[in-house]
Amino acid sequence: MTQAEIKLCSLLLQEHFGEIVEKIGVHLIRTGSQPLRVIAHDTGTSLDQVKKALCVLIQHNLVSYQVHKRGVVEYEAQCSRVLRMLRYPRYIYTTKTLYSDTGELIVEELLLNGKLTMSAVVKKVADRLTETMEDGKTMDYAEVSNTFVRLADTHFVQRCPSVPTTENSDPGPPPPAPTLVINEKDMYLVPKLSLIGKGKRRRSSDEDAAGEPKAKRPKHTTDNKEPIPDDGIYWQANLDRFHQHFRDQAIVSAVANRMDQTSSEIVRTMLRMSEITTSSSAPFTQPLSSNEIFRSLPVGYNISKQVLDQYLTLLADDPLEFVGKSGDSGGGMYVINLHKALASLATATLESVVQERFGSRCARIFRLVLQKKHLEQKQVEDFAMIPAKEAKDMLYKMLSENFMSLQEIPKTPDHAPSRTFYLYTVNILSAARMLLHRCYKSIANLIERRQFETKENKRLLEKSQRVEAIIASMQATGAEEAQLQEIEEMITAPERQQLETLKRNVNKLDASEIQVDETIFLLESYIECTMKRQ
Repeated sequence: MTQAEIKLCSLLLQEHFGEIVEKIGVHLIRTGSQPLRVIAHDTGTSLDQVKKALCVLIQHNLVSYQVHKRGVVEYEAQCSRVLRMLRYPRYIYTTKTLYSDTGELIVEELLLNGKLTMSAVVKKVADRLTETMEDGKTMDYAEVSNTFVRLADTHFVQRCPSVPTTENSDPGPPPPAPTLVINEKDMYLVPKLSLIGKGKRRRSSDEDAAGEPKAKRPKHTTDNKEPIPDDGIYWQANLDRFHQHFRDQAIVSAVANRMDQTSSEIVRTMLRMSEITTSSSAPFTQPLSSNEIFRSLPVGYNISKQVLDQYLTLLADDPLEFVGKSGDSGGGMYVINLHKALASLATATLESVVQERFGSRCARIFRLVLQKKHLEQKQVEDFAMIPAKEAKDMLYKMLSENFMSLQEIPKTPDHAPSRTFYLYTVNILSAARMLLHRCYKSIANLIERRQFETKENKRLLEKSQRVEAIIASMQATGAEEAQLQEIEEMITAPERQQLETLKRNVNKLDASEIQVDETIFLLESYIECTMKRQ
């Protein structure tokens, strides 16, 4: 891993789990797999704290373990999974748009807790939704359970690997660490639960009125608790499925920008039809006939079969080759070339960065070299119609920034400059890696800046929170408007202005993080699919 990635992982672990977990996680990222006692010795942390930190990391799928032949258990950090924490807000927002507030909270609970049973998720979400409802209204467990089933059906949540039952019944000594397995058929199989009940509100006043210490109260109920029906069946968010959805959205958006809304709707329909049947790493979607696509178009989308065929032909003939024709049966069989689409999106991202950094004339040269593959400096000047001095300056600038590379083709074995061709070319994979590295550095800088802004205004933020808490409690007891006004005036006008500036700056930094992460996603997806092809 590069230093930029390690730094970003460190910031993310510290922000989500605190200093001890961050210390253990970064140590594993730097050193690779290590046994428990070596981790404790190298980090200077007590064995108990290391165990707790590893439990947290394993619970959130950030660390995996493996038993070696000698019986030693070694722990290894999953760096790519740590970087996925950047995308948590995006996963949650996507579920909200697809499955409303209930789906949003289900995925949020799974991401916050790492792994949970379905019954625990349903109860937590029902309670949280009931809290936000008006008095007298409650959220039914059955309604939350139905949304959970829909998320499992569309593969947005999946079962976690578990200990096989045969392993437990073995009479011999227990293994140093359990072996977790899962059957692919059961990965999205929802257990049949009869969850009857409604969400509960937390009423602190009622609890205090009971006159019983809070710590004692749960002990009365734990003895006569019924066994959990889905005990041992844990669920987690399926991040690969979310990434598949993001990729599909990017392809649809690209088609809409290049052609029109109808074309993008046809491509969206094709992607939706093959989202479960096509694996996230497949180069093409499953072939779909023109008749199937016509039947699956959204209700109320009034286009005739003839117009659909014309659109499909237009998409298949497009130079970008997002859609390809794979046969003539059923009115014509069509596929979406996913790898080709990702390559086009990554190339467009690189072009956009070149234009923003170096200007439109550099972008013209960059596109020209991309199109012609290999060009000499004189050819670049002629084709781009840019003066020799300027063209040379621009080429060298892009070469120094690693957006372009220079290939030497000698005429003679001595590599004499006078007898050597110097060809400019664009290695998209290499440029994408370089840009990805810069994106990681940018995100780390944004997080550090956000933390600095918050730390600088810590006293003011604490004061603001105290005032808001006082106002909320006074409103609950029915205080007069004059009293509330008096409390609000505890924050002076300059302080209020400072708070507004802080809020605006933090919102800008958050929005920038999300935008940079969109670029990271496209580049990562392109690099991953290119490496698989090689």
